[in-house]
Amino acid sequence: MVRPIAFLVGLFFAGMLVYSGIRGAIVLVTEPTAKTAEKVFHKHPRHVDWSFNGPLGKFDQAQLQRGFQVYKEVCAACHGLKLVSFRDLQNIGYTEGQVKTIATEWAIETPTVNPETGEPATRKSIPADKIPSNFANDTAARAANNNALPPDLSLITKARHNGPDYVYSLLTGYVAKQPAELVKQFPDSEIKKGSTLHYNPYFANLNIAMAPPIIANDQVTYGEGAPKATVDQMAKDVSAFLTWTAEPKLEVRKQTGLAVFIFLLAFTWLAWMSYQNIWSEKKKKA
Repeated sequence: MVRPIAFLVGLFFAGMLVYSGIRGAIVLVTEPTAKTAEKVFHKHPRHVDWSFNGPLGKFDQAQLQRGFQVYKEVCAACHGLKLVSFRDLQNIGYTEGQVKTIATEWAIETPTVNPETGEPATRKSIPADKIPSNFANDTAARAANNNALPPDLSLITKARHNGPDYVYSLLTGYVAKQPAELVKQFPDSEIKKGSTLHYNPYFANLNIAMAPPIIANDQVTYGEGAPKATVDQMAKDVSAFLTWTAEPKLEVRKQTGLAVFIFLLAFTWLAWMSYQNIWSEKKKKA
């Protein structure tokens, strides 16, 4: 008695599953998902031929230093790097003395506690300190940015698909005015006069609270021998720097992977030769 009942119950659930699948397919064909402004006008990041691309790619330390300069003079006003210490900058070519100078002269001092009064205080940063944020907490950050919270940039290139390309495209993708076709098709998406939003087709929902951070050539003054500080070049440099902050061991990881690959090839060849040597005599006897 139990088996027939179990069979009928299973048959019922299988039938409901088939019915749901057919019903879903019919709805998908007859009632397609409505188009949205984001789906129609969003652009995928533009590809850049980075020096660190590919299995043998490496960071360009000169570019990383320029990128840090752009971060320091432009991005640090709103965005933090809470996972990066000043001493980490030695890994991109700065000397110990230069790192000490950068830490000491950093515009924002490191939060601490006054040992005499127990009250919050600040002090000059040292190389062991994390790079301090411009804001004490998220509430202060929102208050200074029209209630928009600037994300920490330590891992931004890992948190976004095609991270380096995304950051570069976002920085160079601002458009002064929304396309007329967008406003015509999606009137509700129009940025109203007086709004603090800015149109950028590379941003997920097209309208971003961050104003264009890099707006003119030579906004940052590069040192002697460096390429001209165009908007495009500065965007590439800071994108490369933020890739390093997210993956500081990228070169070591690639070198390790290459060594493991070579070892496995050699091991496979030795194993095959051993197999041939062991079984060759047995095959002859057979």
